[in-house]
Amino acid sequence: MAVVSRGFGARRRESDPRLPPGQYLTEDFPVLSAGPTPRIDLGEWRFAIRTEGGAETSWTWEEFQALPIEDVDTDIHCVTRWSKLGTSWRGVSLDTLLDEVETDAAYAMAHSYGGYTTNIPLDELREGRAWVAFEFDGEPLDPEHGGPARLLVPHLYFWKSAKWVRGLTLMDDDEPGFWEQNGYNMHGDPWTEERYW
Repeated sequence: MAVVSRGFGARRRESDPRLPPGQYLTEDFPVLSAGPTPRIDLGEWRFAIRTEGGAETSWTWEEFQALPIEDVDTDIHCVTRWSKLGTSWRGVSLDTLLDEVETDAAYAMAHSYGGYTTNIPLDELREGRAWVAFEFDGEPLDPEHGGPARLLVPHLYFWKSAKWVRGLTLMDDDEPGFWEQNGYNMHGDPWTEERYW
């Protein structure tokens, strides 16, 4: 069941070229979750990439923080029709993480603490288009927004930016994740309104 934060307010701004079709501008940061918010101890946190052949590369929080960190300024768009413009994040690029991995896979399944999954074509995670983010607006990412770390794939609807991310499984064939099994689009491009199947 989805949970929306109180005080959510939005207004339509179709004239703004930064808004995809059918989206509303919000100054808030609505909280939507498919379940309860997990609390992850940083000493226990781990991010792992498992290849289609079963090889695994992983990082502890300390190892992850030692990787090159990038500042990301981007707009985000939720399938529930809100958009938040000019958001600021910090995190590690998926390019950096995938450089450590040998794969011929075409797809990835993101896995979260709490059991959430979402599928993403691997090409959508490369070339400076996706990060594992751990800061928002200069502060550690709140658990309600996916902290300690969430996937950030801002060019797709925000359900693809899995909260509380713990890893990726690389796959030869596309498979639906949690929301995709429940009628959401397999891809999720906000500019072409790929909301549902």
